[in-house]
Amino acid sequence: MTTRPFNFAAGPSTLPEAVLSRAAQEMLDWHGSGMSVMEMTHRGKVYLGLFEKVMADFRRLLRLPDHYKILLMQGGATHYKILLMQGGATAQNALIPMNLMGANRKLDYVNTGHWSTKSINEARSYGDVHVAASSEALPAAANRQSPFFPFTFIPHYSEWKVRPDSSYLHICGNETIGGVEFWDWPDMQALGAPNVPLIVDMSSHILSREIDLTRFAMAYGGMQKNLGIAGVTFVILDEALIRDRVKAPITGCPSVFDYRRVLENDSMFNTPPTYAIYMTGLMLEWIDSQGGVAALEKRNAEKAQLLYAALDASSFYQTRVAAIARSRMNVPFYLPDERLDEPFLKGAQARGLINLKGHKAVGGLRASIYNAMPIQGVRALIDWLAEFEKERA
Repeated sequence: MTTRPFNFAAGPSTLPEAVLSRAAQEMLDWHGSGMSVMEMTHRGKVYLGLFEKVMADFRRLLRLPDHYKILLMQGGATHYKILLMQGGATAQNALIPMNLMGANRKLDYVNTGHWSTKSINEARSYGDVHVAASSEALPAAANRQSPFFPFTFIPHYSEWKVRPDSSYLHICGNETIGGVEFWDWPDMQALGAPNVPLIVDMSSHILSREIDLTRFAMAYGGMQKNLGIAGVTFVILDEALIRDRVKAPITGCPSVFDYRRVLENDSMFNTPPTYAIYMTGLMLEWIDSQGGVAALEKRNAEKAQLLYAALDASSFYQTRVAAIARSRMNVPFYLPDERLDEPFLKGAQARGLINLKGHKAVGGLRASIYNAMPIQGVRALIDWLAEFEKERA
């Protein structure tokens, strides 16, 4: 059998071998049904049982109170709704304003990188977008002596200017490309906007650490980084947001993307991505087998600490993100000369370390070390960092 490489891709990303083996074993016959999950009707008793278990496991691992329910976007509930939607998390950039924009059309965003920018640009097609804070440029009072790189920090909350009558405030909890992660959450009361719902994109760090989701009116993201394969998106909605904001989506919102319709039809307004939801279920069971979210949080912290320590100890490699905002999931770094990128990547691949190339928007290199990346993969990367530096420095 071919040795599995350590896959540092940003998403779709590496999956635990145990999950892949289980999926392979169940491919032709799921639990004695005589069918593959791929061919089950989504309205049949067998698949509905699977679907309900995935929903229950997700709710439990998210630690949502009993008066919340989870929708696998398409579903009904109490107080918090979790929806698993097709169309990818990027589609939510349009669906959020379509569903949640108030009569005054005011939409507030914080810009901390590539994905925030995409959300902002999409929202401009629908309403009056106000960037409440941005890390694209340094604050006026900042020290400009050292080289500045945009989107490498999170603006201090004292700099945020949120409109108190905005339809919502949107943030990206973890910028997958830039490697910037929020480690505390904005207090809407302190920001002078207590009635503004807070919305967060959690595509790349959901269930990587324990997070109190009651801090948000809405959280959403794709499953293909920490919770399975591409094809399904989760949306978590506070019942109050649905009651107060989701009244009538703007003209032109397709019925399949109308949050009310999805809720009314238990995440099955149309055929859900059945196999992707099944794979999410396997990932949730794997998280349980690893000791739950708290255990993964500890492991993820250790992996990130080891990798950042190795990079910080070197004068050869450069990291640009402010230490207080460094992501545990996505670690971008740079060589002293971009012409060294290709030999670094070639040598890494020869050692079974793949998909380390940085995103084209920022260049350089990037290691994505999601839940499923074993610590052995991080140690192998650290060994290659040291070897390459010795050869090229």
